[in-house]
Amino acid sequence: MLFPPLAAVSGLQFGLENLSLPSLVIAGLLAVLSMASWTVLMAKWALLRRSARENGLFMGKFRESPHPLALYLTRERMVMSPMYHVYHEACRELAFYLVGEEEPGRTFNSRLQGAGRITSSQMGAVQNAMERAVVMTANKAEMRLGVLSTVLAVAPFLGLFGTVWGLLDVFAVLAQTEGTAGLSALAPGICSALLTTLLAIFVTVPSLMAYNFLVSRIRNLIVRVENFANELSGILDRQFVDHRSPDESLPSLGEMGTPMMPGFSSPPSQALTPPAKLTTA
Repeated sequence: MLFPPLAAVSGLQFGLENLSLPSLVIAGLLAVLSMASWTVLMAKWALLRRSARENGLFMGKFRESPHPLALYLTRERMVMSPMYHVYHEACRELAFYLVGEEEPGRTFNSRLQGAGRITSSQMGAVQNAMERAVVMTANKAEMRLGVLSTVLAVAPFLGLFGTVWGLLDVFAVLAQTEGTAGLSALAPGICSALLTTLLAIFVTVPSLMAYNFLVSRIRNLIVRVENFANELSGILDRQFVDHRSPDESLPSLGEMGTPMMPGFSSPPSQALTPPAKLTTA
């Protein structure tokens, strides 16, 4: 009697040696799907790691900067940081409303020092620019995840299809031999049929675990970028937005006209006098 791991290896080897043509085709398709899945997974993993590292570097420089627009004026670039893109889009929109230029030039710093404040509606445009940058970050992070979803959905059914096909071939052999075929004659077909399901499991389970982990990291990245956008919006709103409401002058009493009393079409000619006080003898 073989030890269970050795029996599993022996059974897998026996199935590979007796692999039928349909099972071989399905195994090849599963191998292609597995390579495509892991290629996308590794590329996304590398992108998320680099984005997280760049976000950390950018936030460190942003916290240490003496002015909200300091990194923008020095043209500090961190293209792999999603937070940098949110910051850059916000600064471009804000600079346009402050000095009429989107990119800092030679006189940008001096003109910025003499610039006034922006209105709340203009700040709304700045917030819209940040929201667009957040959406672009989410789209870039989730790109090609549909390929992984397709692989995870198709691979199990492809393995089941190979198993069913192989079992049909086994039953065809039984029908041709009128049930006289022994187990030794049927074992290769059965093993070849079951092997496609086993290969589908090998493709699906690790890919599914990696996919779920990757999706959680993407969601975490998007939440961090959204929190930074909200923080940046508050900073820019406090320092660059004029929240004072325009003073409205009240009309004078003469401009308001004489008040009308109910029941009269014209103002009363005499004022009402209070009743005389009663005197006691």
